[in-house]
Amino acid sequence: MADGTSVAVDIAAPARPAAARKGGMHKMMRRRSTIGFLMCLPLILLIATLVAYPAVYAMYLAMLNKKMTAFVGFSNFTFLFKRDTFRLVIFQSCLFAISAVILKAVIGFILAHLMHNIPGKSQRIWRGLLLVPWVIPLALSTLTWWWMFDPSYSAFNWILNQLGFQSVPWLGTAWSARICVIVVNVWFGAPFFMIMYLAALKSVPDQLYEAAAIDGASAVQKLFFVTLPMMRNIIAITVLFSLIVTFADFDIVRILTSGGPQDMTHLFATYAFQVGIQSGDIPLGASISLFMFPILAVAAFFVLRGVTRRNKEIAV
Repeated sequence: MADGTSVAVDIAAPARPAAARKGGMHKMMRRRSTIGFLMCLPLILLIATLVAYPAVYAMYLAMLNKKMTAFVGFSNFTFLFKRDTFRLVIFQSCLFAISAVILKAVIGFILAHLMHNIPGKSQRIWRGLLLVPWVIPLALSTLTWWWMFDPSYSAFNWILNQLGFQSVPWLGTAWSARICVIVVNVWFGAPFFMIMYLAALKSVPDQLYEAAAIDGASAVQKLFFVTLPMMRNIIAITVLFSLIVTFADFDIVRILTSGGPQDMTHLFATYAFQVGIQSGDIPLGASISLFMFPILAVAAFFVLRGVTRRNKEIAV
């Protein structure tokens, strides 16, 4: 009996840690965080392959000379700051992104309110029609706009001529070309703001508006004290996302003006393409593209900090 008992104990003893490990692994696999991580792992690997690696490689390229044979540190960046054209690109990129995002946010907000007040099937029809500019491929729609701005066959100039006015060189002067580029970007991006704000409006409880009406609030007061506070987070996230996409815009400027006239409409992306690909100076082109990162990082920091602060205030 004693010998048999000792043998049974000796055999069962090493099995307990294995069972404990198996149970711990089973518990870990049942955690929501673990399941979520495993489901996101393919996307994480895809982002690391297509985004993180090219970004690190671009940083490496930006510190090489034109022939890519020697390490020059930050010489490419200091060289760019000495060029008037690059300082003009910084101004134009900020002007383009900030003005376009503000216009898209305002127009999208107005359209969302109009859609929100249209009942039933009519809302779905109008919503589908207003989403058409965002659904059409950007390069294709930009070509249509280029035809409407064309100096020889411009539809806008034809209308002006019929009304007795002179033709306008829409893409031939600096400020008119800048305005045309911004208009096309706003036309393309405003439906995205509209659909995001419309979803946010539908999530605002009707009880808040009823309570405000009982207190005697006007339509303007409801907008500023009910609607906007409830939509602040979605407005901030949408503006941040659009700012990132607008800063990196390439198609509109490339098709409409190719950066002209006289580099007056170049953005970071188009100027980096011209310098890095067309002129053959890949390290300098990589340096230009990297200038977007600190600007967007600062904007993302302040926007996301505001969202986090508001979420903490709501939680408290």
